[in-house]
Amino acid sequence: MVHEIVFDGPAAQREKLIASLYKSAFPAVAKYVSKMGGSFDDAKDVFQDALVIYYEKAVNGGLFLNTGEKAYLLGIAKHLWFKKFRDGSNNLPFDSCEFDIADEADEQPSANKLMHYLETAGKKCMELLSAFYYHKLTMKEAASLFGYAGERSATVQKYKCIEKVRETVKEQSLAYEDFIE
Repeated sequence: MVHEIVFDGPAAQREKLIASLYKSAFPAVAKYVSKMGGSFDDAKDVFQDALVIYYEKAVNGGLFLNTGEKAYLLGIAKHLWFKKFRDGSNNLPFDSCEFDIADEADEQPSANKLMHYLETAGKKCMELLSAFYYHKLTMKEAASLFGYAGERSATVQKYKCIEKVRETVKEQSLAYEDFIE
């Protein structure tokens, strides 16, 4: 079904039509922009631009739609949002960004606190985890060193060790901030 959209007529009628377009189409545009990482203000900007395009096409010779106005406006908004990111118009020049490296360095996890929770898994686990993560042994080498039947057995044991640590952290409801000195 193709229908023509006409914006001529009294100003009050145009305002009523635009208000109804806002009510019907803006929530879908706002949801899309939000899903794509944009803010409410971004959604308003994109919708305004889409509405202007829609209006201009309707005024310049009539607009014939195969879909409803809501779907058409959403399609324009999606195109505008994609174009905004493709063109990189939302990116700041790198030299305008400020980085505070001192703050980053201050918030490193404490080795002592980490070791305390790793030790809750037990001595054998600490040795296995150390061999794999610190000494960079393969699971096959670790299996041979610790007397496991095979590489798969060592992998399962390493997983169990990590789960012990995770469980301790979970039981105590710890967050990343709890490991910062």
